[in-house]
Amino acid sequence: MRIDIISIFPEYFTPLEVSLVGKARERGILDIRLHQLRDWTHDVHKTVDDTPYGGGPGMVMKPEVWGEAIDAVIAQGGPEGAGLPRMIVPTPSGRPFTQRVALEYAREPWLLFTPARYEGIDARVVDEYRSRLRVDEVSIGDYVLAGGEAAVLVIVETVARLLPGVIGNAQSVADDSFAPGPMENLLEGPVYTKPPVWRGHPVPEILLSGHHARIARWRRDQALRRTFEMRPDLIARLDPESLDERDREVLAECRERHEAAAFRAGPQSMAN
Repeated sequence: MRIDIISIFPEYFTPLEVSLVGKARERGILDIRLHQLRDWTHDVHKTVDDTPYGGGPGMVMKPEVWGEAIDAVIAQGGPEGAGLPRMIVPTPSGRPFTQRVALEYAREPWLLFTPARYEGIDARVVDEYRSRLRVDEVSIGDYVLAGGEAAVLVIVETVARLLPGVIGNAQSVADDSFAPGPMENLLEGPVYTKPPVWRGHPVPEILLSGHHARIARWRRDQALRRTFEMRPDLIARLDPESLDERDREVLAECRERHEAAAFRAGPQSMAN
C-alpha cells in the first residue's frame, strides 16, 4: 500500500518510522511519502492561509496551494494498477472513523491524506476533487484538535495493522474490539500475563485451565459485560441473530444488575 500525506508539519509523522508501521515500511508492505504543503506556495513567506470570507475568527487554508499540491502528488502516479488515490480529509464534521472504515481503507492500494490546520481547508478543494477522486471526510471523535495530523496518525496505524504481514498473528486482528464477525460492536475483555498472582490479584482460574472452549466462552462473556458497562450504545447495535442463548443470559444478568444498582441509588438515578 502507498500512503501520501500532505502537511505543513511533515515532521509530525516521525512516529510512523517506529514499531509495527516502521517495520512494515522497512519490509516494503507500506510506502509512506510525506510532502511539505509550503513547497507549492509562490510567495516569500510561503503563505498557506488567508482570512475567511464572511468574517469570523481564525484563518482558512488557501485552495490554490492545496490544489497544486494534490495535483502534483497525483501526477506522480501510484502503485501499478492503482489508478487514482482515495483522498481522506480528517475533519470533526466528517463521518465517524470506525474499525469497519479501517478495513475498507485497508483494501485500497493508494491513500492520500490532506490534514488541515487553522479553521480548515477552503471547502472548494473538497468540491473540486469529489469530481475526480473518491473523497472521504472522516472524524476520529467528537472533539477538536489543533490540526488533522494527529488524526492521520490514528488512521494510518489502524489501517496498517490490518494489512497482511504487518502483525505476526492474524488472529490478533480478528479478536480486536469492533472487528467484524463475533467481536463486531463488542469491546475486548481484560487480558492477563505472568505472574499468576500480582500484589494479591490472581489471574482468573479459567485462563489457567487449558480448556480452550471454556476460555473462549469466558472471554466472550467478559466482552459482553464490558461493552454493556462501558458502551451500552454498542449493545443496542448487536444483531439479535448473532447472539446465542448464553449471550442473552449474560446480557440479562447485566440488565438486572444495572436496574438493581439504579434502584439502590434512588428514583433520580432510575429516571436517568
